Amino acid sequence: MCHLVREASGLRQSDMAELTGLSQAFLSMLESGDRRLTNIDKIVELLAGLNTPVELTGPILLPAKWVGEPDEAAWHARMTE
Repeated sequence: MCHLVREASGLRQSDMAELTGLSQAFLSMLESGDRRLTNIDKIVELLAGLNTPVELTGPILLPAKWVGEPDEAAWHARMTE
């Protein structure tokens, strides 16, 4: 899925690494299947770095700094900044 998102966005692994804060080496291993994305913090980093809309992730996968916002509209506003 990571590879498909990256390719559809026209990004290089290094671009995606810069956006997400994950290393290019980690993304390479993720795309090749050598690593799995099982750490929830890394999943949140990836989704936040790609500005994934809350409509696709649900509020449970929002970065901790956004948790506690008064409502989902506030979460959505943060995601589209």
